[in-house]
Amino acid sequence: MTSAIVRAQLTARGLVVAAAFLGVGAAPVTAQITVVRAGWLADVESGRILPRQRITITGERITAVGSDKGPLPAGARIIDLTGYTVVPGLIDLHTHLMDEMTADPLGPLHRSAAQMAFDGARNARTTLRAGFTTVRDMGTWRVFTDVALRDAINAGIVPGPRMVVSGAYVTVRGGGGEITSAPPGTVPVEMRAGVANGVDEVRQRVRELLDGGADFIKMIATGAVLTLGTEPGAAEYGEAELRAGVEEAAAKGSWVGAHAHGAEGIKNAIRAGVRTVDHGSFLDDEGIGLMVARGTWLVPDVWNGGWIDSVGRRDGWPAEYLRKNLETVEVQREGFRKALAAGVRIAYGTDAGVYPHGLNGRQLATMVGLGMTPMEALQSATIGAATVLGWEDRVGSVAAGKFADLVAVGGEGLGDMAGFAEVAWVMKGGVVAKERRK
Repeated sequence: MTSAIVRAQLTARGLVVAAAFLGVGAAPVTAQITVVRAGWLADVESGRILPRQRITITGERITAVGSDKGPLPAGARIIDLTGYTVVPGLIDLHTHLMDEMTADPLGPLHRSAAQMAFDGARNARTTLRAGFTTVRDMGTWRVFTDVALRDAINAGIVPGPRMVVSGAYVTVRGGGGEITSAPPGTVPVEMRAGVANGVDEVRQRVRELLDGGADFIKMIATGAVLTLGTEPGAAEYGEAELRAGVEEAAAKGSWVGAHAHGAEGIKNAIRAGVRTVDHGSFLDDEGIGLMVARGTWLVPDVWNGGWIDSVGRRDGWPAEYLRKNLETVEVQREGFRKALAAGVRIAYGTDAGVYPHGLNGRQLATMVGLGMTPMEALQSATIGAATVLGWEDRVGSVAAGKFADLVAVGGEGLGDMAGFAEVAWVMKGGVVAKERRK
């Protein structure tokens, strides 16, 4: 399987680069000085909204933040956002930029690597313009297409967010990370690169993915809502396999995020040492206690269940999808409330790709409705998410030395976070990616 994975990696990278040359890349960053004048600035580290702030940027980095007083630097580019609240670039820890959800369970088989490359380039630009300047991409059907997109963005060929990628899903045969409804022998090897049963196979797949360019590992600990024949509440990997993945990733300086809906699978993942539990639908009191004790992060996608129900019914999604979605939506939200009250560390992730890319910001208002303060919700999508990635020294807050990743929403303060459904202005690394609307 290894040689096939290498060939898939090279093909994916070439296709993304080819697709990108037909689009428009990000403008090169010069060393010019830019001053952003913010009417209000969200200081997510202190949890305060500061009035009349000035952010000075040299090239792609912030060099100073302070009160908007005194003369402006000679020759500086001035960006007037005095009628807006400026926040750090947002971070979504659960996206699938290469993929598109449809009613057809075999949909991924009908999209070539070339189509995924073009779609990924488009989705990256859409996500950036939605205010998300960094994402953790949680798996793709064709191995290493996410690696290729990350590299194209980093090279300035494709406009998009900074990406941390997993390469593929590590999953049991016939599990939540497989295309389970395909006739035998019809799923190509590049779409099964992470399939592993048992400790030894898990270790081998983790090594292959990290050696192939993945930044971290995603393991499917339980069944999935949107995979036929699997049940979200059922554990698929035991603690031993999950620990093997965690240990192998750690040996290469990396870590594991776990897809886990069911209570047993959640606890298996926590005990094994994963960094994040994603979804967490059936999180129980014991799991909450373990998360608090071990500092495990919860990344709950608490908005998209309503979207799946309404659009899935309209578009004729499989009845099994709709049934499992209904079984997880409200219990997941109740678990979110309990985890929040107990002090579990919660970071922002939406499962973008299940719903259309670019709607990522809508979950912020949902989290406020479930008990977070607006500042807590924003912190989950900025400094908290940056901490999960180990990137708090470069993104996640507006501070000297960090990348000039900034987002503006209209008016004073955060309100109920509804304004983040469509942000007014976006900057990534000193380059304006979306101009404010007139």
